[in-house]
Amino acid sequence: MAFFDIPLPVFMGQLLIGLINGAFYAVLSLGLALIFGLLNIVNFAHGALYMVGAFVAFLLLDILGIGYWPSLVLAPIIVGLFGIVIERLLLRPLADLDHLYGLLLTFGLALLLEGAFRHFYGVSGERYAIPDSLQGGFNLGFMFLPTYRAWVIAASLIVCIATWLLIEKTRLGATMRAAVENADLVRAFGVNVPLLVTITYGFGVALAAFAGVLAAPIYSVNPLMGSNIIIVVFAIVVIGGLGSIKGAIVSGFLLGVCEGLTRVFWPEASNIVIFVVMAIVLIVRPAGLFGKAA
Repeated sequence: MAFFDIPLPVFMGQLLIGLINGAFYAVLSLGLALIFGLLNIVNFAHGALYMVGAFVAFLLLDILGIGYWPSLVLAPIIVGLFGIVIERLLLRPLADLDHLYGLLLTFGLALLLEGAFRHFYGVSGERYAIPDSLQGGFNLGFMFLPTYRAWVIAASLIVCIATWLLIEKTRLGATMRAAVENADLVRAFGVNVPLLVTITYGFGVALAAFAGVLAAPIYSVNPLMGSNIIIVVFAIVVIGGLGSIKGAIVSGFLLGVCEGLTRVFWPEASNIVIFVVMAIVLIVRPAGLFGKAA
């Protein structure tokens, strides 16, 4: 059976790859949009912290024998705490300066983290095995669906929806959004705004680390994995609308699928299709698909 002369297993296989990439794009874009939308920080270290999350999972297994499932919780917590230290010591002194200073600082931090891991582990990467409980797959007739790939898509959807509900539907989320609009007013009601900023940055970083742990069994854990994806993630955040939580989630999944299907019909364009979409969106709607016009 074929679809426009493309064998159905090939078409569905690329669709699956697109969904998997979209899952990573969505979680990473979500953390990036959260940090920018609530803190106005252009966090260029986001890709490096995604890489650190994967390495923390690898080191927990290699040194302490802690497996995948505990690492899925521990790695985001560890990297999130590291993010809190970054915000407290490095980003907070720049809070009242132009956004360019924060961008340059996080860019430098990304280079520092990548260089440190390259020094100790090189660029060939480290293998991280799929947990036994997620081995194998499902024969759907028209394609074989690996269990771990299905888990990645499901886990990403759960985390993205839970984060959206937290920000949009809870009192804590309302307080975060109010602090962005009028920090002085929120502070007058007794809210510790600096602590709220710190927790938000740590949570955004933890989302990047969570994506890193999910990616570890699929891709080799190597120091370049963050730099290979961060530009694409920034493009997706721009397409969805800077600071838009819903835009980051929807655009992440949709553009992952778009990239995957482009590999079927026009493989040469698969590496640039997201940037072409970004250019078109910026021309038609400069604020992004879900962004608010200035």
